[in-house]
Amino acid sequence: MTVAEARARERSSLRARVAVPEPVDEVVELALPSQGGSIPARLYLAAGCSQPAPALVWFPGGGWILGSLEAADLVCRKLANETPCAVVAVKYRQAPEHRFPAAVEDCLAATAWVADNAGRLGIDPTRIAVGGASAGGNLAAVVALLARDCGGPSVALQLLVYPPTDRRARGDTSFPGAFDRAGADWCWSHYLGDASGDDLRASPLRASDLRGLPPVLLIAAEHDPLLEEGKLYAEALVAAGVETERVCYEAAHGFFSTPGSPAPEAARARAVSALRRAFGHDVTGGAQ
Repeated sequence: MTVAEARARERSSLRARVAVPEPVDEVVELALPSQGGSIPARLYLAAGCSQPAPALVWFPGGGWILGSLEAADLVCRKLANETPCAVVAVKYRQAPEHRFPAAVEDCLAATAWVADNAGRLGIDPTRIAVGGASAGGNLAAVVALLARDCGGPSVALQLLVYPPTDRRARGDTSFPGAFDRAGADWCWSHYLGDASGDDLRASPLRASDLRGLPPVLLIAAEHDPLLEEGKLYAEALVAAGVETERVCYEAAHGFFSTPGSPAPEAARARAVSALRRAFGHDVTGGAQ
């Protein structure tokens, strides 16, 4: 389908969603500076977390083409409440109107902005994690690499949910009726245009040096064309001495943000546990 058709289908799906968003203590709409101008973001503050609060900067999925703050709203609220922590969801520029590396620039700028403005946001700048699902997981991995190489901001954890990590990956094509390799290639082509997929900012698996990166939780789905490249990335991280946990669920691509079944709840509980460990002490403010 065309990009316009895909976006229309996503909007229709959001309108049909019947789940009631769970309440959080506060939701603040933000506009963050980036090279391409102001980008929207949304800050979720959970009740009962320590002050200043640890924070997760979350990059929505959608193949770098789809995805919105509204689409990410349910999972951001749940992660904020269940950790508890602050979550900053970032609406980076999307392809094909804004091709690679626009999304990378926005996500790195947003993470740096959150760290630089932590005091007025009520956030602890020493306890900031990055994460995302699918294309958002790719961007979180890239932000961690660039933050390491550019001298900050400091990242406490990478929460990578079925991330694409290598443009050249082929993966399994046997997922009829769902997200498959052809769908992944469609996303990559719109995102990259004529740019090389070998650039580590697109394909973190192709980075020559993964040493010194922050800890990683990589959540995978068994029925996902991105399964193999996620596995290879986890293995490369371990070989580089990076603290890495990879967990795989009997589910399909996209399950993490889909309520109503045991798999997303189990995966989210694993994510919450990893966030709590990375944030270093009791997130409710008590002594550990």
